[in-house]
Amino acid sequence: MAVILETSLGDLTIDLYTQERPRSCLNFLKLCKTKFYNFCLFHSVQRNAVAQTGDPTGTGRGGESIYTKIYGKQATYFDREVKPILKHKKVGTVSMVNNGSDMHGSQFFITTGEDLDYLDGVHTVFGEVSEGFDVLSKINEVFCDKDNRPYQDIRIYHTVVLDDPYEDPAGLEIPDRSPEPTKEQMDSGRIRADEDINDFKGMSHAEIEELLKEREAKANAQILEMVGDLPDADIKPPDNILFVCKLNPVTTGTNH
Repeated sequence: MAVILETSLGDLTIDLYTQERPRSCLNFLKLCKTKFYNFCLFHSVQRNAVAQTGDPTGTGRGGESIYTKIYGKQATYFDREVKPILKHKKVGTVSMVNNGSDMHGSQFFITTGEDLDYLDGVHTVFGEVSEGFDVLSKINEVFCDKDNRPYQDIRIYHTVVLDDPYEDPAGLEIPDRSPEPTKEQMDSGRIRADEDINDFKGMSHAEIEELLKEREAKANAQILEMVGDLPDADIKPPDNILFVCKLNPVTTGTNH
């Protein structure tokens, strides 16, 4: 059973351990079929360790399991599968991310190092990369900031399910085509995945980071312009204003 992740750096083929990890594999396959992972960022890349993705918010704090679509919000996460014991021994191991409570949602990571035994017994191994190790190497070698966030976006553009042994749950909506991304979804404040990195050739990490901060500030200003807090996105708020907040019509000063 396999899935192809079409990323901005190339394709990764993942073979799934459907016998050993039925809940995790069903979750992953159905999320792929519903195009949940389309345009997700690899929001954290720790060199020679893990490359993490699967959060539509791109923050590392979002995402939900496919069981949410079936059973509601009480099923945002599902229990970690602990047996049989599968370890993070080789490059290309694919695991569901532990949310801190021994449960999983949609986030997963791919290992880019060997013998990562500190991950064993914490996260659920449910597959491995079978093709695309050159792509995984490119992901591993990207430049990141101090929080392990790549300076240039790496995205999952599309997922292709090659084989799915599980029946689709009743009521699960499978789109007949991939949805178009929203502007907000694609605007990470970083270098776009399709942007020519040569535009930044010769710039230091500090210069790139300063440029990204300017872009993020510009994006925030555009949001304030849309809600009416700034007359124009190019107008800088006064220096004595720490932040601007506009209450919506149903918010009062006594609301908490």
